[in-house]
Amino acid sequence: MYLVSNRAMLIKAQQEGYAVPAFNVHNLETVQVIAETAAEMHSPVIMAGTTGTYKYASPGYLVAICEQAARKYDLPIALHLDHHEDLADIETKVKAGVRSVMIDASRFPFEQNIERVGQAVRLCHRYDASVEAELGRLGGQEDDIVVDEKESFFTDPDKAGEFILRTGIDSLAVAIGSAHGMYQGEPRLDFERLALIRDNVDIPLVLHGASGIPEAMLRRAIELGICKVNVATELKIAFSDAVKAFFHENPGSNDPREYMEPGKKAMKEVVRDKIRMCGSADRL
Repeated sequence: MYLVSNRAMLIKAQQEGYAVPAFNVHNLETVQVIAETAAEMHSPVIMAGTTGTYKYASPGYLVAICEQAARKYDLPIALHLDHHEDLADIETKVKAGVRSVMIDASRFPFEQNIERVGQAVRLCHRYDASVEAELGRLGGQEDDIVVDEKESFFTDPDKAGEFILRTGIDSLAVAIGSAHGMYQGEPRLDFERLALIRDNVDIPLVLHGASGIPEAMLRRAIELGICKVNVATELKIAFSDAVKAFFHENPGSNDPREYMEPGKKAMKEVVRDKIRMCGSADRL
């Protein structure tokens, strides 16, 4: 297998009523855990990287690692650009082999959002790369992007159809009350708004900020049209907590092959749980 766009996998999810989990990766260990678990559960999977992740690991390394994972497990993997804003940067990564792109122009007014997203679509579709964009804006922090609550705003259902028609995107990220990072209290998702958006559009919908959303709430969102669910913070917390606990019990350890293992095991449980919650197991 090889790296693919997420277009076909999200359309299948839309038709069959489940969601494809998109896990943010950071290093070799994250990719290993996600690919191994997805293969065991026969689940489609998206591996997402923020601009900070690609800067840390470099596009060449990430593409090569994910391609190797796809070959090893005979698994279609969509390596995804998460919250990318610069068109030249996107072009460089698409030419390096990435085939799934999220262009984030949500901080701009409606017309400028359309213009920037349309440019990205024209570029990416030349390389058969799928394009996701965001209408509305989530609060919280994603990598270096920090959005204060007062700067966030929900997706307007009446504008969603026009946005899709004029940009040509393959999937739409909606702002319905979720946020990047972990929640201080229980999140409140606007399901009525999500239903209205679903009635106005026909492409797959994406939910960002899914770390910490209760299972019943996530399943309801999937019932109402969410086809891709983004998970980042929960993986990082599980990994770091397990590694810190290992060092607390083994302060003299200095071998990464030892102290990375508990982190990988902790991440694996998160990945398994999210695949189960998304209903994507046995969907390959």
